[in-house]
Amino acid sequence: MRASWADGTVPLRRHRPFVLLCGEQVASSVGRQITALALTLLAVTDLGAGPFGAAALLALTYLPGAVLSPLAGAIADRIRLRRLLVWVTTLQTLVVGSIPLAGAVGHVTLAHLYVVAGVSGTLTFTLSVALQAALPRVVGPERLLAANSALTAARTSGQVGGPALGGVMVGLLGADAALLAGSAAYAIEALFLFALPAALDALTGSRVPARAKSLVGSLRTGLAVVRAERRLRRMVLAGAGLNLGSGAAAALYVFYATRDLALPAWQLGTTYAAYSAATLAGALLAGRFARTSGLWRATQIFGLAAGAAVFLIPAASLGLAFPVLFAYQVCYGLSGTVWMISMTTTQQLVTPDGMQGRVAGLVQAVLLTTVPVGALAGGALAAWLGNVPILMGAAAVTLLSAATLWAPTGAGVTVPERAPWTRRRRAAASYLRRPPV
Repeated sequence: MRASWADGTVPLRRHRPFVLLCGEQVASSVGRQITALALTLLAVTDLGAGPFGAAALLALTYLPGAVLSPLAGAIADRIRLRRLLVWVTTLQTLVVGSIPLAGAVGHVTLAHLYVVAGVSGTLTFTLSVALQAALPRVVGPERLLAANSALTAARTSGQVGGPALGGVMVGLLGADAALLAGSAAYAIEALFLFALPAALDALTGSRVPARAKSLVGSLRTGLAVVRAERRLRRMVLAGAGLNLGSGAAAALYVFYATRDLALPAWQLGTTYAAYSAATLAGALLAGRFARTSGLWRATQIFGLAAGAAVFLIPAASLGLAFPVLFAYQVCYGLSGTVWMISMTTTQQLVTPDGMQGRVAGLVQAVLLTTVPVGALAGGALAAWLGNVPILMGAAAVTLLSAATLWAPTGAGVTVPERAPWTRRRRAAASYLRRPPV
């Protein structure tokens, strides 16, 4: 299986398992966008939820990922991966579809929506971890950068069209019908994953270190990799700081733009559209940037650029608010996307075979936790000190966090080498030192 999938002789556009993953990303992204919009509108317009109720609904989609991602990673390393992917998406289809089913008999409640938001969030982030673990098996280490870029582009295309499609469906058919469409998108995602070759399961469990017998032991070995690999540890800490600051900025962005800067709705919407376009451009250009400067250098440069871009938000208060915020969304969308693709690829390259799930779960938990923490802290402090000072502070946090990527790094992995991943570690070291070919 490995020779036929990852020997580099088949272009990614004709690589059947990878093409199936791209299709899965589009379907999953559309499903998430439709579901998130329809859930919020159903809660607010039909069930009378207030601002706190709507915020709680959003928080429930993130908190399970922050808490349970490490456990999901340990599970992904221990069971048949393809089977896990299919089961997660099938459950997602049923969970989201339970709301229109309840609506058909007139028994939709806020409690039902909260349960769906929490379970759906858990399944979404479990799938994210499992897919990160699966990708190195599908394409091999030499093509991870190109594969991550293509998957990000596929996911972004769904994010661009998903909200518009969801809004049209809610307006014409109602939130229940929109959620039925979201459930159908998840069902299509499950079919894409079911079509993956069954041989994907053959590797599962064969490369897990013998000492990782329990879930707690599995988590400890994953944490040992994160702590021992200096670049990976540096990226996790920088990413946590970036998400902390950008989370605070994002929480204040709409209020600041509409109340302080008096931006009309069409201009605010245009800035978000610019972000989506810049994200897609970043996904398409990430490979070129990494080939020019090297993968680790691209991570450093674009992490710093993403951190610096946040200063454009408070700078908009000085004048020309719309062009400055437009420039912020373009700069942050482009640089943040290249940084995330470079970071994810580096993480997959330096992680041992059989431990991808655990490392991805731990990293995802850290990155997810800091977003709501930053949002809540930013909102609370802004009510006391004002928007502009807190936005300046958030920008300083993001820039300083990204700057830590430039601190000197020593040698690579220092945990004991094991035969199943020694070749990957050597390949990763070469890949990070020079531009990929």
